[in-house]
Amino acid sequence: MFNTENYKFWFITGSQFLYGPEVLDKVEADAKDIVDKLNESGNLPYPVEFKLVATTSENIAGVMKEANYDDSVAGVITWMHTFSPAKNWIRGTQLLQKPLLHFATQYLEELPYDDIDFDYMNANQSAHGDREYAFINARLQLNNKIVYGHWADEDVQTKIGKWMDVAVAYNESFKIKVASFADKMRNVAVTDGDKIEAQIKFGWRVDYWAMGDLVEAVNNVSEEDIDAKYEELQKVYDFVVGDNSPEKFEHSVKYQIREYFGLKHFMDEHGYTAFTDNFEDLYGLEQLPGLASQLLMAEGYGFAGEGDWKTAALDRLMKIMSHNKHTVFMEDYTLDLRKGHEAILGSHMLEVDPTIASDKPRVEVHPLDIGDKADPARLVFTGMEGDAVDATLADYGDEFKLMSYDVRGNKPEAEMPLLPVAKQLWTPKQGLRDGSVGWLTLGGGHHTVLSFDIDSEQLSDLSKMFGLTYVDIKD
Repeated sequence: MFNTENYKFWFITGSQFLYGPEVLDKVEADAKDIVDKLNESGNLPYPVEFKLVATTSENIAGVMKEANYDDSVAGVITWMHTFSPAKNWIRGTQLLQKPLLHFATQYLEELPYDDIDFDYMNANQSAHGDREYAFINARLQLNNKIVYGHWADEDVQTKIGKWMDVAVAYNESFKIKVASFADKMRNVAVTDGDKIEAQIKFGWRVDYWAMGDLVEAVNNVSEEDIDAKYEELQKVYDFVVGDNSPEKFEHSVKYQIREYFGLKHFMDEHGYTAFTDNFEDLYGLEQLPGLASQLLMAEGYGFAGEGDWKTAALDRLMKIMSHNKHTVFMEDYTLDLRKGHEAILGSHMLEVDPTIASDKPRVEVHPLDIGDKADPARLVFTGMEGDAVDATLADYGDEFKLMSYDVRGNKPEAEMPLLPVAKQLWTPKQGLRDGSVGWLTLGGGHHTVLSFDIDSEQLSDLSKMFGLTYVDIKD
């Protein structure tokens, strides 16, 4: 279900009539060559399409309006090949409702010392044009992205590619629908929030559904589908019967598969891309969804526990940004405070996404002390090592605020044989104490989205697109 739209990005080049038709022909040829080479580079996740050489306020306003109403266009990339009078861009920029990247580049990489003359200067004055164009964007208080450097440099192309992923996520945000089965966990503050304001700001639609609606979908799953999925999972994961009878183990796993199909069918039928449930309200279900939720997250559905619809939507959004790679719902659980070993152990009761598994996940069945239901099956595995970012979204009443810190993901130093859940350790890069104090001072929640494939610059870019307060906790 992870497929998103076949998005593309328009490339608009700024110039003017002052330098004659020959220069405009050269501007167009250079721009088309850059677009072709960018597409051939393999460093961009989405294609770029040359649109036009913009020379008047009328054609700029026209193309921006066209971009707004073309759902396949995720954003606009502008390049000032020559000096493009900024007044021409005012109306079009004001009208644009898609993400905007100002690409401050130049066609040729170096100065042609032996041949440079005023003809060259007139046709290659991006440094001049960039400043005129950037001024009007600053004057308009536009939160656009600026990428600077030669278009053929791989690091420059990578920056553009990362921004593209953010721009696509921004567009897809307005399609996110969260199915909330039951309400949030009773007496918990941080998981609450203003659903109407979230829909206004992010486009997220959050709908309550009674457990009976889900139970009906779960009960309607066919035995044939369950048996086929059971055989499929045996080929992917290690099945560990453990202390259970074979009959109990198989029943528990198959009931989770029943919940998986029930959730999946329900969400697909109603157009939901994320969901949340609550162990305090499982009326009509045998088990809290564990393996079921993990399988759905691995397919790209967003999820968070205890009715936390904000984190479920953020999970889906960040999965889009990361192409569903190494991006998971997470929860701060317990700490290692020994000097030289400082770390947070992240996990959840059951529902941690296997896209961060560093070993082959095992399907196991164990008791769950909360929820007062039958022993649920779940995937047990060890998380990843590497650089990551941990993010959370909170509603402060007068505003939403996104916060994150850069972390280093680690594996446990020893086995944890009595903790049969997925396990991920991480440590804030500024240190556990400073990172945690910064997080606690801001009121950051315990539910987060942890990603080894997204960086804080992308979260900052996303926040600018939404006009959202973003705090990168660095010290």
